[in-house]
Amino acid sequence: MPHSSSRLLPTSPRRLVLSTLLVAFTGAVPATAQSLPDYERYPLRYSASATQDRFASLKERIANGSFVLPHEEKAALRALLAELQVPEWTQVLVFSRTSLQRSRIRPEHPRALYFSDSVYVGWVPGGLVEIAAIDPRLGPVFYTLDTRPTTAAARRARRDADCLSCHGGDFVRDIPGVFARSLFTDASGDPLLRHGTMLVTDETPFTERWGGWYVTGYHGLEPHRGNAFAAEKADRLVFTPHEARPDELSAFFRTQDYLRATSDVVALLLLEHQMTVNNALTRASHAAQRMIAYQHGLQAAFKEPITDEPAYDSVRSVFASTIEEVIDRLLFRGAAPLPAGIRGDPDLIRQFAQGVPPTPEGRSLKQLSLDGRLLQLRCSYLIYSDSFRSLPVSLRNRLIDRLGAVLEGRAGSDRYAYLPAGERAAIRDVLLATLPIARERWLNAPGSAPSTAADSGAE
Repeated sequence: MPHSSSRLLPTSPRRLVLSTLLVAFTGAVPATAQSLPDYERYPLRYSASATQDRFASLKERIANGSFVLPHEEKAALRALLAELQVPEWTQVLVFSRTSLQRSRIRPEHPRALYFSDSVYVGWVPGGLVEIAAIDPRLGPVFYTLDTRPTTAAARRARRDADCLSCHGGDFVRDIPGVFARSLFTDASGDPLLRHGTMLVTDETPFTERWGGWYVTGYHGLEPHRGNAFAAEKADRLVFTPHEARPDELSAFFRTQDYLRATSDVVALLLLEHQMTVNNALTRASHAAQRMIAYQHGLQAAFKEPITDEPAYDSVRSVFASTIEEVIDRLLFRGAAPLPAGIRGDPDLIRQFAQGVPPTPEGRSLKQLSLDGRLLQLRCSYLIYSDSFRSLPVSLRNRLIDRLGAVLEGRAGSDRYAYLPAGERAAIRDVLLATLPIARERWLNAPGSAPSTAADSGAE
């Protein structure tokens, strides 16, 4: 009997099994059960699952006293960032009153954000430290830590379910997600929501970014919404972009209260790109885990061999659409052009290039362009991340195969025609030299092109 159910009568036992398992594993639930998001159901069970993110072990060390934070608040933040390997130069500042600590945030007292490839840290002076750490299987896990108590025994980090009220599907599609918003705020930092709010991604036009944020290090002519306030007159929005192009922010607030006096434009661009890709990887992982569990249920019910390889059309279809979304995000498909005048902090630009493997010739996926686009080679460095490596193997292998076909021009469509052949070849050579799974699958694929990169001996 074929796997597809399209030829089966609605009353057949096989049809009933398919329907039951579809409800159990894909979230196709009756209206009465829709209050529970998909990620809280089997097989993910997000809130009930133990985590393997970068902060989880540090949380226990803080609790048992083996890692003691300094008493002074800024020193405690610095120690925490250093332990999590989150660079201080990533600091960006937001003054819109839209987060967990909205009562403490105002333009003269903004919220600071710091980030690495897998950890995001928020902090308001005199308030809590907020951590979103990416678990390779679950996606971002949210914590709060109070660094203000003077005794180490009073300092505890906790997993904070309240964050999911915004980060659990209201602003991202059905996953725990990380995001940055651009919106109009008044002079007190209160959002003027009736005039719109948007999630910022690589595709957001430059002129619509950073409403409610401070921006330094940009000296171009193209306006943006940062550093400026809006007002309402007779329900009409009044907003004029800020004309100044500051390199530091002492004109706006007491910068000595923060680790740095900047909210760097390059850091903002990197933050928005990473959040876009992190969400795509989380969504891909969740979709694949659910569909594999669904398939296992079918195979067990029909006494077929249990496999993670897609065996049903419905599973193949979800895999295919998921792979396309991830590759779109990895390759900056639809990314808005960047204007001239983006300079950024020299420390940031120098240190950003570290942390990913270069080719023997010195090329890497962390070389900035800032001339119309973010990176010299338009392939995200998050392809090296734990989130990418930890995708279900059956999905990850297909994703790498599809990426190889795109970079070789074998994709059979013009979806990625914006990437010139030379750039595609350069991306492919970098990945062959630095990403073991790419080397393993591409060089053994039928009809694959030979490598033009030197053999790096990567394992």
